[in-house]
Amino acid sequence: MPNQVEDKKKILLRVRKIKGQTQAIEKALEDNVECGAILQQICSVRGAINGLMNEMLEVHLKDTLVSGETTEQQRKEELAEIAKILKSYLK
Repeated sequence: MPNQVEDKKKILLRVRKIKGQTQAIEKALEDNVECGAILQQICSVRGAINGLMNEMLEVHLKDTLVSGETTEQQRKEELAEIAKILKSYLK
């Protein structure tokens, strides 16, 4: 969870945009919109999800590893957890 209010607002805004994009895909499917247009919307959602991941990762690293409020052992454990998450995400 982002520690800074501004970070949380930015991330929530991204999530809400993604929600709108996925709802648009659903509507397009219901309205029998051509496949090419739907595929383009899916590409947009994928890009938005990647942006969300980047933003959240940056905030998490800043809040957890850079803040100075964690011990060296906690930072090592957190780094291992982040590496595990990234490996899963990049599959």
